[in-house]
Amino acid sequence: MEYNRNQVPQFKIKPGYPIVAVVVIIVVILAFQMYKTVPPGYVGVASLFGKVQQTSYEEGLHFPVNPLYKWELFDARQKTLLEKAAVPSQDQLRTDVEVSVQYRINGEMAPKIWQDTGTAEQAISVHMVPKLRSILREQGKSIKRAEDFFMDEVQGKLQSKLTEDLKEFLTPKGIIVEEVLLRDIKLPEFILRAIEAKKEREQEVEKQKAELDRFKTEQEQVVVEAQAEKDAASLEAEKVKMLADAKAYEIEKINDAIQQNPAYIQLEALKTLADISNDPASKIYFINGDSPMPVPLMHIGEQQDKLKVKATSEK
Repeated sequence: MEYNRNQVPQFKIKPGYPIVAVVVIIVVILAFQMYKTVPPGYVGVASLFGKVQQTSYEEGLHFPVNPLYKWELFDARQKTLLEKAAVPSQDQLRTDVEVSVQYRINGEMAPKIWQDTGTAEQAISVHMVPKLRSILREQGKSIKRAEDFFMDEVQGKLQSKLTEDLKEFLTPKGIIVEEVLLRDIKLPEFILRAIEAKKEREQEVEKQKAELDRFKTEQEQVVVEAQAEKDAASLEAEKVKMLADAKAYEIEKINDAIQQNPAYIQLEALKTLADISNDPASKIYFINGDSPMPVPLMHIGEQQDKLKVKATSEK
């Protein structure tokens, strides 16, 4: 190795160097260029002088390969695209609909993607995004009112149609659509305010309904208690009536007995008189109907005892 005046290294093969060493160095350099390692989850696509090779290279080590290949790697793992679009409905109102598309690149078609469109990112921006927005706008035409976007039936139909149409359109282009999900729906501001006001009214109605139900329950309880009190009063009145009827029946029977046997009342009077005579504090009167004044006989038993005591003392 010699250096010129500008200190630029110059390599020269001296007459004594073997040609074989040079050949070995060239072979080693080429050998390091004749293999390709594709990372996990990726697919490699090679081109030679601008011509895309139609065979893709899966993840792993590939040897030998043409050292003159130019490589492009495609990420074949599952990815998610987030997209938002203003979707008009039949009432001419625009609703912001945000969706997520779960997709992946078809590794076998990676050479076609690179040849027809470019990189995976370019394929998504060229094919998926415009088609997704177009389907959203087209489906919006079948929805009568903007607030219908919140209906489960409408959302299910929209989600199914997006998935079906995107799969049909993107599969031939090397993009596999697995699922399309609705993430968020944002109605126009004035509709949101109207919906909130409607919800507040509905909540107030439900509150009033609950209050009426509570009042109704309380009134029903009052009615039940009043009915119970009424039933109790009726039972008590029935009891009193039965006692009164029994008493009247008793009196009626006594009167019948007196009428049929006049001595019955005298017998009852004697029983009463006997009960009274047993009480020392009682006064007994024998009443003669022909006498103008009754003759009181007070404590007859006691007077007889006193007379006996006095007679004994005189003796």
